[in-house]
Amino acid sequence: MRAPLSVVIPTLNAGSVLPACLGALYEGVSAGVLRELIVVDGGSDDDTLEIADEAGANILRCSPSRGGQLRAGAEAAQGDWLLFVHADTLLEDGWIAAAQELFRDKAKAGYYLLAFDRGGKAGRVVAAWANLRSALFGLPYGDQGLLISRRLYNEIGGFDDVPLMEDVALARKLGRRRLTALNARAITSSEKYRSQGWLRRGRRNLWTLVCYFSGASPQRLAQIYNRT
Repeated sequence: MRAPLSVVIPTLNAGSVLPACLGALYEGVSAGVLRELIVVDGGSDDDTLEIADEAGANILRCSPSRGGQLRAGAEAAQGDWLLFVHADTLLEDGWIAAAQELFRDKAKAGYYLLAFDRGGKAGRVVAAWANLRSALFGLPYGDQGLLISRRLYNEIGGFDDVPLMEDVALARKLGRRRLTALNARAITSSEKYRSQGWLRRGRRNLWTLVCYFSGASPQRLAQIYNRT
């Protein structure tokens, strides 16, 4: 029986963070669970593709749209299970055991508990809010990773080809009852929070979410988001 898990990573100039992300995934290789690694690049001009190639990843190239990149990776994947991970996220030891628990139920999707690599008290507060939001409202973000069976992914129509809020759109398709927290952490980079300020970044993320639920298009939100 072939290994069940395909990992999809969208990238854009991720050379500084990708090695750590890939290194954490080797736990899946040693467990005999990782079938393939797919890196979908949106036009990097750093060493992202060289790093991915050295790791043995299948490399796809497409326009820089997070949703479109994830969708392309899923379409190319051959595994019965799909794990979507951001390039600046590191899955902690034990992530594969947590994933295997979910393999028993193809009708549900799982996300990891968020943590930040740095940030002290501010980082812990933001992570706690993200985990609470995920549990209460069924709205995990992409930096928490998403594990989903191919069957369920196809059933709900997969990721939308949008530049922003693709993770929220997919979570809404799933609904809270089909989402479950996995017993391991996704440790993501705090660089954007630290460079912009934890409060400012958190406020902007919340404002973007509110605008999206109010009907603003992901394309328009991406234009505003990338300017601020």
